[in-house]
Amino acid sequence: MIKVSDYAKDKAVQLMTEEGFKPFEDFIRVGVKSGGCSGLEYVLKFDSEKTEADQVFEDNGIKIIIDKKSILYLAGTTLEYSGGLNGKGFVFNNPNANRTCGCGESFSL
Repeated sequence: MIKVSDYAKDKAVQLMTEEGFKPFEDFIRVGVKSGGCSGLEYVLKFDSEKTEADQVFEDNGIKIIIDKKSILYLAGTTLEYSGGLNGKGFVFNNPNANRTCGCGESFSL
């Protein structure tokens, strides 16, 4: 469902540990909500709880939870991490997006 690049995995493990989460037990919650300059924007946070409305996926040792309404928007997406001088943090490489904004935080289908 969602792939996690090696670099994103390493950063997720590091950041989750720093924030008191257990990287191989807790989750990265990803989703989509209305907003941003392109119409939809990505949501990402660490979470230790899942609800009945969530589906759990695992890739590269990282557990990801996605609410059911966001699954169609995120199918086939790769979670990556961009560092360096102009680094943005976690980045969604979404093959479903027809248009993305310049900052890469919002998209449209």
